[in-house]
Amino acid sequence: MRKLKVFLTSILIIGLLAACGTNADESNEPTSGSKDGEKKVLKMATSADYPPFEYVDTANGSEFIGFDIDLVKALAEKTGYEIEIQDMDFNSLIPALQAKQVDLVLAGMSKDPKREKNVDFSDVYFTAKHMIVSLKDNEIKSIDELEGKTLGVQLGSVQEEKANELAEQYDIKIENRNKISDLVQEMKSGRIDVAIIEDLVAEEYFEKDKDLTGFTLEEEEEEGYAIAFQKDSDIRDEFNKALGEMKEAGEIDELVKKWLGGE
Repeated sequence: MRKLKVFLTSILIIGLLAACGTNADESNEPTSGSKDGEKKVLKMATSADYPPFEYVDTANGSEFIGFDIDLVKALAEKTGYEIEIQDMDFNSLIPALQAKQVDLVLAGMSKDPKREKNVDFSDVYFTAKHMIVSLKDNEIKSIDELEGKTLGVQLGSVQEEKANELAEQYDIKIENRNKISDLVQEMKSGRIDVAIIEDLVAEEYFEKDKDLTGFTLEEEEEEGYAIAFQKDSDIRDEFNKALGEMKEAGEIDELVKKWLGGE
């Protein structure tokens, strides 16, 4: 009788473990999974401190708006997905993709060889330039005037790489911050002298803050902005196809006109 009880108890335990195992498997579905008849949900990460590409519309609550937000909504419509947007620091975006916490990143992110070792990129959808930004009361008018200055950059950005290149030519000290708004405040507090920021983003700040000024580094362009995906992602080709359709139809140009005032 004791053996029978043990046997029946063992069966019960095995059944419970099997049930637990089924639940565990269900909870580990891919982030792009969906139920039948529903659109698949993709998790997108951004760093919403980068107007006009992505920022929070504080006038209307906490909605994400900007060039990249409109772009991903259009791409999601064309590819049949729904997008769930998460805000995080820029330097956390690539690690989030590598850890498979998110499916894609749109954040004014430049497509460069260093990043391509860790993630896959779409085709380029926009190309911008670097700008040296300073306070009008302490204006830096040329690249040579960086000598002896403290230069601020956003952590993990292409501008950080450009700052390191400049440090090889000039005696400058580099300070990293998580957000562009932090760089502006650091200049105003006197902790840094100047910052290097993407030109169209800098011009957005100029519109709101008349204390700022700057000049563009005309001699070279960035590699261009692209959508980042997990390595070997099976959705990149879908998004690339839709992106190509948007370019051909002039829809990207319309976004440029809407958010950047360009032609």
